[in-house]
Amino acid sequence: MIDFQNIYKGYGEQVLLNNVSFRINSGDRVGVVGANGAGKTTLFSIITGELEPDGGSVNYPKDLRIGCLKQNLKTDDLDINLVEYTADAMPELRAAAEEIKAIEHKMSAGESNERLLRRHGELQSVFEQLGGYKLKSEAEAALSGLGFKAGDFVQPLKNFSGGWRMRAALARVLIARPDALLLDEPSNYLDIPAVEWLCRFLKNYAGTLMLISHDRFLLNRLTNVTLEVNKGAVTRYAGNYDYYRRERASRAAMLDAQYQNQARKKEQMQRTIDRFRAKSTKAALAKSMQKALDRMEDVVQMDDLTVKGTLRLPTPPPAGTEAARIEKLSFGYENSNKLIFKELDLEIVCGDKLAFVGYNGMGKTTLLKLLISRLKPQSGRVVLGHHIVPGYLAQEFTDLLIMENTVYDTVKAACAPNFPINNIPAVLGSFGFPGDNAYKPCSVLSGGEKIRLCFARIFVNPPNLLILDEPTTHLDIAGREILQEILQNYPGTLCLVSHDIEFVRNVATSIIAMKELGVKKYFGNYDYYLEKINQENLPAAETVKTVEKADNNAKARRQERARLRQQLSAEKRAAEKAVAEWEKKVEKLDARQNELLEKLAQPPGADFGDLMRESAIVQDKLDSATAEWEKAMEKLEAVMAENAAIHEE
Repeated sequence: MIDFQNIYKGYGEQVLLNNVSFRINSGDRVGVVGANGAGKTTLFSIITGELEPDGGSVNYPKDLRIGCLKQNLKTDDLDINLVEYTADAMPELRAAAEEIKAIEHKMSAGESNERLLRRHGELQSVFEQLGGYKLKSEAEAALSGLGFKAGDFVQPLKNFSGGWRMRAALARVLIARPDALLLDEPSNYLDIPAVEWLCRFLKNYAGTLMLISHDRFLLNRLTNVTLEVNKGAVTRYAGNYDYYRRERASRAAMLDAQYQNQARKKEQMQRTIDRFRAKSTKAALAKSMQKALDRMEDVVQMDDLTVKGTLRLPTPPPAGTEAARIEKLSFGYENSNKLIFKELDLEIVCGDKLAFVGYNGMGKTTLLKLLISRLKPQSGRVVLGHHIVPGYLAQEFTDLLIMENTVYDTVKAACAPNFPINNIPAVLGSFGFPGDNAYKPCSVLSGGEKIRLCFARIFVNPPNLLILDEPTTHLDIAGREILQEILQNYPGTLCLVSHDIEFVRNVATSIIAMKELGVKKYFGNYDYYLEKINQENLPAAETVKTVEKADNNAKARRQERARLRQQLSAEKRAAEKAVAEWEKKVEKLDARQNELLEKLAQPPGADFGDLMRESAIVQDKLDSATAEWEKAMEKLEAVMAENAAIHEE
C-alpha cells in the first residue's frame, strides 16, 4: 500500500534516512520505534507530503485517504466550538456540504433543471455514505471517551489548554475513518482512562495504522509490525513491541557471535600471511590470502539501544511505619466554587508504591502538591510521618534547572553534604550523561535529557518518600524502562501519577482511584484494580437486567390482559391489534439497540464506526415506533373506557 523506495533525507551533516526501502501493506498495524530525533516523525511527514525526500520516492494509491495526528497542533480558527471543530474531520465532506448548500440556494432562487437535481442527488448520496449525518454524534462520543464533559462541547477551542486541544485533534482524526491512520505520540496529554478508551477504539479500526509511541501498552496491544528507525536505517520486525525486543536481542546475539568468529578468522589469516611473507616460496600464496582478507566484508554489530549503566540508589533514611496521613482534607482553587476534595481521609504506609489514576480534573496533581505542601488545604491537614524526607518531581520539571549551568554542576548543587563527589559521574552515566556529556549546559538539553537530569538531582539526595508527577513525559522507551527498573527496586515510599499504563503496571503495588470528591484505595497492582472495578460494575449491570426483566414481564401481563379482552368489540380488537404490532416492532428495535450498546461498552472486535452509525439509525426507528405505539395505546384506552360500563367485571 505504502512503498518507500531508496528514500534519503538529511539535514546538513545529519542523515536521518539513508537509502531506506520498505513496504507497509494494507491492513498492517505498524509501531514505529527509535530514539528521540532518529527520524520517526520525518517518516510521517514524507508520507503526508509535508516534507520532500532528498532522494527516492514514496508511492501509494492516489485515492488513499490519510489521516495524521501530529505532536504540534496548528489551527487558526480558535473561536470555533469544540464539537464543530471535531466534527469538521473530512475535507471531502465539507466540500460536498458546501456544494449542496450552493445548489439549494440556486434552487430556492428559482433556478432548477435536471442537471442540478441530479448533482444534488449525487452529493446527498456522497454525504450520507461518508457519514455526514452521524458525524456530530460520533464526535461527541469520541470527545467523551477522551475525557471531555458534555458541557465542554459548546465551548470555543481557545478556552482549552494545549493538551486538551490535542485531545480534540485526536478525536477529529479518529472519526474521519481514513484508509491509513498516522498517529504521532497520541497518548501524550491523555490520562489512563482515555488511553484505555483509545486502545479500544483503535482495536476496532479496520484500516492501516502507523503509530509512533513510547507507550509500550499501546504498542503491544495495537501493532503486529514494528519498524525500528536507527542511524539512518529502518528495520522491519514482524510482531509487536515485545516481539521486536526479543527478536532484536536474538539478532544482536547472532551478529555478535558472527563478529567474534570473523575476528578470530581474520587474526588467524593475518598470522598465516605474516609467516608466509618471510618465505620466498610462499610469497605468492601470502599475497593471494591478503587479497582475500581485504575483500572480506565486516560483520556489523547492532547498536545497544538501552540506556547504559545502573543506578544504585542510596539507602533511604529510616522512618516510622506511616509515611503520610491526610485527615478530613477539603480543597478547591480560589477561581472555582467547586471543591476538588471534601473531607478526604487517606493513609500512606511506608513502603507503599501508589499510583493515582483517574480522569484529568479529578485532582491527581493537586493531591501530590498537597502532600509536599506546595498547596495548603482549606480545612483538614496533611501530616508527614516520623523522619520522612520527600523528593518531588513536578510536571513543570524544567523550572528546576538553571539553563546556564552544566549537567555536572546541576547535580553537584543538589548533593547532600555527605554525598561522595566522586560518585557523581557514575550517577550521571546511569542517566545517559557519560563522559563529556556531563559538561553540557542545560540550555542545549532535549526534553528527555532534562527530565533525566531532574531525576539525578533527586536521587543524589536519598529521599524516603518519592513523589513523581508524570515522570515518563519526554522519555523514550529505553529511558522509561530504566526508570521503571529503578523504581521497582526503590526501597522507599512512592506516590506516582503517570499516563503510561505499562509503567504503572510494573511499578505500582497499590492503586488510588480518584473519583468525585474522594479516593478509593485498591491493595493490588493495576491488573488487580481493573479486575476489582469490573466486579464492582457487575451488581449495577445485574440490577439493570432485573429491572428490564420486570418491565418485560409487566408488559407481557398487559399484553395478555389485552388479548383476553379483544372479544369486547370489533373496534377494541382492531385497536389492540395495532398496539400489538407496534409493541413487537418496539421490542425488536429495543433488543437490537441493547445489543449494540453492550458491544459499544465492551467492543469485542466489531467496527466501532459501523456500530455507532447503526445505533443512531436504530434509535431513530425506535423513537418513531414508540410514538406510533403510544398513539395506538391512546386509542385502545379510549375504546376500553367507552365499553367499560357495558363489560365491567
